[in-house]
Amino acid sequence: MCAIAGLIGSISGQPLSPRALAAMMASICHCGPDGSDTYFSPAGGVALGHNRISIIDLSEAGAQPMVDPETGAVLVFNGKIYNFVEVRAKLEAKGHRFRSHCDTEVLLKALVAWGRDALHRLNGMFVFAFWQPGRRRLLLARDPLGMKPLYYWTAPGGGLAFASEIKALFHVP
Repeated sequence: MCAIAGLIGSISGQPLSPRALAAMMASICHCGPDGSDTYFSPAGGVALGHNRISIIDLSEAGAQPMVDPETGAVLVFNGKIYNFVEVRAKLEAKGHRFRSHCDTEVLLKALVAWGRDALHRLNGMFVFAFWQPGRRRLLLARDPLGMKPLYYWTAPGGGLAFASEIKALFHVP
């Protein structure tokens, strides 16, 4: 099982803290023994983290947070897209190119191509955070049955913290 976590906006009136995200990720490191990485938006206001367990694509091409090279969109994802081969074929028919063999990249390209309508095309169990820096928009979603956990906290003033396990939220200032 992988794990995701993130901080959006200011938390308790403070700018995002790399230290807070690192503590959140450390508290759920058992969920992803194959790697861990973070993304901080250059414009500020968004911090995303991912702990990885490699299953489908063991190469670094499947590492997360995954950034779309054309749009700069960023994805952290936990789960499995069962029909990713079919979704990938539809995207390839539209001209999308892939550098990995993982369902994460298929999900990223599907979200770039179809936005939130991509959710209707997915069959799987998942939770993800999809950040579009050009639109300053975050899509935080999970599968319809809620198979993968997602816990979140909204801070006074509009900030948001989320994670795959509730104990990660205890590290939010």
